[in-house]
Amino acid sequence: MQRVFVLDHNKQPLMPCQPARARKLLKKEKAAVYRRYPFTIIMTRRVGGDLQPIEIKFDPGSRTTGIALVGHFDHSKEVIWAGNLNHRGLQIKSNLDSRRAIRRSRRNRKTRYRPARFLNRRRAKGWLPPSLMSRVNNVKNWMFKLSWLAPLTQIAIETVRFDTQKMQKPEISGVEYQQGELAGYELREYLLEKWGRQCAYCGAKNVPLEIEHIQARSKGGTDRASNLTLACTECNQEKGNKDIKEFLKRKPKRLKKIQARAKAPLKDAAAVNATRYATGNVLKDFGLPTTFSSGGRTKFNRIKLGYKKEHWIDAACVGESGSEVFIPQTITPLIITASGRGSRQMCRIDQYGFPRTGPKKHKRVKGFQTGDIVKAVVTKGKKIGTYIGRVAVRANGSFDIGSGEERVSSISYKYCQLIQRADGYEYSFFS
Repeated sequence: MQRVFVLDHNKQPLMPCQPARARKLLKKEKAAVYRRYPFTIIMTRRVGGDLQPIEIKFDPGSRTTGIALVGHFDHSKEVIWAGNLNHRGLQIKSNLDSRRAIRRSRRNRKTRYRPARFLNRRRAKGWLPPSLMSRVNNVKNWMFKLSWLAPLTQIAIETVRFDTQKMQKPEISGVEYQQGELAGYELREYLLEKWGRQCAYCGAKNVPLEIEHIQARSKGGTDRASNLTLACTECNQEKGNKDIKEFLKRKPKRLKKIQARAKAPLKDAAAVNATRYATGNVLKDFGLPTTFSSGGRTKFNRIKLGYKKEHWIDAACVGESGSEVFIPQTITPLIITASGRGSRQMCRIDQYGFPRTGPKKHKRVKGFQTGDIVKAVVTKGKKIGTYIGRVAVRANGSFDIGSGEERVSSISYKYCQLIQRADGYEYSFFS
């Protein structure tokens, strides 16, 4: 289990404690629950205490960012809290595409529309599309949350997951860690992501994969990333130095797919590379000592220590301290999913872009809003029981409460007690 965040009586962060100690403090009424996710207690009387260095580490990704808090204790460097932060960049991109299509459709039909605005906007220096900026803001928000809950002393972040220049021109000189033992880690990780961790020729998964030249070097092929793919041992040996068109002449669909994917850039890698400097800059603004590292070094540390591949584990292995970090077997990461804080859309529309519902009235109903975590104790009727989960409000005061697939409907607001306000994220311990 993860450690529990602790605040003193003046809401200043103390060292996170073991769950067993937190239970004792709560039972003796020396502390009270302050926040449910991430679980935090506040001391009723105590002020101040002894602190030890805590390093926060980030492994930024296109879809998921790993977060780990590493305590620098006298005996070891140990992970005391971890989380996987799931981004909503793809959802934002989809919503913007849908809105743009609907507006263009209205203009073409000369119906209700907003005038086009294409040339009257200036982009600030360092501008990023909303789908990418949301990733940066998520990391910034969680850095702020955790700096308020724990006495952080330093930051480590992986800023270069894929060194595309090194992969396109392997002969160029790079920094020291890209030489010697670390050579090839960046390229192999890139290919694993690009080709879906499966053989490009037969689709085999969960088997040892080898780097394969699409056009053999003996036939003029290069070591550029666009000429490399992944293949299982059998396919690699069978293909040899054959031309790919000859090798896959009986599989035209697979041949076409490989040729298209080989030339296409990896979108996730592009998203990470586009946001790495913005993410690093927002973290440096917190004023803590900040170190930057490469994805190749992260993978090298993880494999050397024998840890499995997960985002939060990668975060723990970032940087110099990641070469000797200890991860307890009992630790379970908090799954954090960015869900947004509601929609700016005034009313729902049909497939043609016309309104099909009335405009929204109030976001908060009877003191609750959609996304709040509540506890409902129903004492009468057909739904007697206790329910804990996120609430979906209705104007008539009859709410839905649920967590995941389990959901109960038509619970009166009179039975609901607020546990935690909606903050734009959903939480769980299971992915």
